[in-house]
Amino acid sequence: MDINMYDFELPEELIAQTPLSDRSASRLLTLDKRSGSTRHHHFSEITQYLQPGDTLVLNDTRVLPARLFGVKEDTGAKAEVLLLKNLGNDSWEALVKPGKKLKTGSVIVFSDELKAVIESEGEMGGRVLRFSYQGIFNEILDRLGQMPLPPYIKERLDDQERYQTVYSKHEGSAAAPTAGLHFTEELLEQIRNKGVDIAFVTLHVGLGTFRPVSVDRIEDHVMHEEYYVLPQETADLLNATKQRGGRVVAVGTTSARTLETVAQKCGDGPIVKSSGWTGIFIYPGYTYRLVDALITNFHLPKSTLVMLVSALAGRENILNAYREAIEQKYRFFSFGDAMFIY
Repeated sequence: MDINMYDFELPEELIAQTPLSDRSASRLLTLDKRSGSTRHHHFSEITQYLQPGDTLVLNDTRVLPARLFGVKEDTGAKAEVLLLKNLGNDSWEALVKPGKKLKTGSVIVFSDELKAVIESEGEMGGRVLRFSYQGIFNEILDRLGQMPLPPYIKERLDDQERYQTVYSKHEGSAAAPTAGLHFTEELLEQIRNKGVDIAFVTLHVGLGTFRPVSVDRIEDHVMHEEYYVLPQETADLLNATKQRGGRVVAVGTTSARTLETVAQKCGDGPIVKSSGWTGIFIYPGYTYRLVDALITNFHLPKSTLVMLVSALAGRENILNAYREAIEQKYRFFSFGDAMFIY
């Protein structure tokens, strides 16, 4: 399957640089995956499309202040580190800048209390760093680290919490699960009052978010693994939802990938609690086992995320909806508007 099948022209001015002051004031494009028909709403009107008996599944990961700035110990040259995955024993997978000068054995000094040595090198600026520090690592990170906004966001974010969902809980992501940024506590309460269950999974967003598809054939792309947790309480809600004929509505591609990973592991049996690493790659030809509907933002051309939503709604339906969104000047990417596929 050719990657260029998922290409489209996106005007640069539609890339949202700042969040709206009101989370749920975003626009919402709804897409019927069977007919391909679309409608336009404000995001707060999502309640019209959720039904009693449905279960809304949210990713409660929390973004680490994972961008660190330091200097090379031997030369004093500036160095930037983006933490991606905690490997244990004070080692982290990370992206570094400038990659050409930060080699194995290099020591980066961030402050008097925090240093790191590069233990090994990977592709495209990837490194494994081992940290040494005085005190508690997460407290030092809170003081020294900055929020790792995507590279296409040029504006400064004054309120760091605006890049966290209102239900974020478990720290460990290098990027926000951005479909969840549209929800407020008030909107979630309205959804509960309508008879919709709310369940949580955790998937810590990692390296795959920052790496484009660099192969011509989709089947040759390898996803980076990310850590997930689906608790028993969520498993019970999912089983009950399916038994009563309700829909499982995933909020964001990270929730969808977690749900489908667990569904594959459980096979034809009931959903049970699960945790581990997933590198699931969903593209057309894949049959969803658990997810019935999806709330998502608008994604990059030729990205794995466009392929994931195309697997749910069909490539032509998605590309037609994207063309309509562009014509209607919807905001794209992390701080952009939303889409509901049902």
